[in-house]
Amino acid sequence: MSDADTPLPQPLLEDEELDLLDDFLDSERVDADALDLIGAHGFLVALAVAPRDVPAATWVAELFHGEPAFDDDAEREAILGLLEQLRHTAIEVLEGGGLPELPFELELGDLAPEETPIGDWCAGFMEGVFLDEAAWFADDEEAAATLLLPFMLLSGLFDDEPDMAELAGDNARLEGLIAQLPELLLDLYLHYRVPPETPKPRPRRKAPAGRGKGRR
Repeated sequence: MSDADTPLPQPLLEDEELDLLDDFLDSERVDADALDLIGAHGFLVALAVAPRDVPAATWVAELFHGEPAFDDDAEREAILGLLEQLRHTAIEVLEGGGLPELPFELELGDLAPEETPIGDWCAGFMEGVFLDEAAWFADDEEAAATLLLPFMLLSGLFDDEPDMAELAGDNARLEGLIAQLPELLLDLYLHYRVPPETPKPRPRRKAPAGRGKGRR
């Protein structure tokens, strides 16, 4: 796909909604091991492209590592609603052949991926994969491994594996993968969610309304 044909990434939540989630996930009312905003974003996008739906009760418990101390039922409904909205919007964007906007700049600088929001997001994405790992690899393990390799590599979770460590040392390769992350997500969605006999959606250019390049 040429640059001219590549659609602009679309936001999955408004800035104010992301700020609300960020404040809550960073508060003391959430378990210290819960995912932060960046990790939760990756986690929910993984659930959006997953081969099959995971029950909300299952992914909510995994994201929060237990039940947060919500102030009341209204706050619980608001926070969980935003998380579900993020996942659902990701599905809508990808179903239309669009690309999701990611909450970070698509460049490493001089840092290793695991020291950046890129690594945090990919680690959250892989947490979503681990939640139902058998389903991701059930039909075509080789294809799944190929499609997931960029996310595995950038997550830093597999650096102890010799083959991954070698790839992780290739900064040019990493930068290339990072630039392609939104398109790689669409590839995953098409692989898992669009049956082969179904015409695949053509990516269409759509500018995000009033949004910049993302968050750090």
